[in-house]
Amino acid sequence: EVQLVESGGDSVQTGGSLRLSCTASGFTLNDYVIGWFRQAPGKEREGISCISTSDGARYYAESIVKGRFTISSDSPKNTVYLQMVDLKPDDTAVYYCAAVRHDLFRATVNSPLLLPYEYWGQGIQVTVFS
Repeated sequence: EVQLVESGGDSVQTGGSLRLSCTASGFTLNDYVIGWFRQAPGKEREGISCISTSDGARYYAESIVKGRFTISSDSPKNTVYLQMVDLKPDDTAVYYCAAVRHDLFRATVNSPLLLPYEYWGQGIQVTVFS
């Protein structure tokens, strides 16, 4: 059974940091690209970043990240991380990780965050208070 499980969500003060983890099971991480998304109350879901664990290619939605988030992976642990620093109240949202096949990632000429991600985690809450 394919599963993605997020962890690491918390409530932090403005300026704080968090590291989210996404642990995959039921498939080989190198065959997929893992993306991080978020959805705030009353807003549409937005893509943040993705990583191809097979070759290390990374993509960021700079309008959101602004140099504050870093995506990384640990293939032996089948886990992808999203390190977030300098968090702001606007970062408050439910954060999701998702997986899309690597061949779709290689073929796209658009943002890889717009690909049809096939598997999704259940989401985890991040709250940033001032």
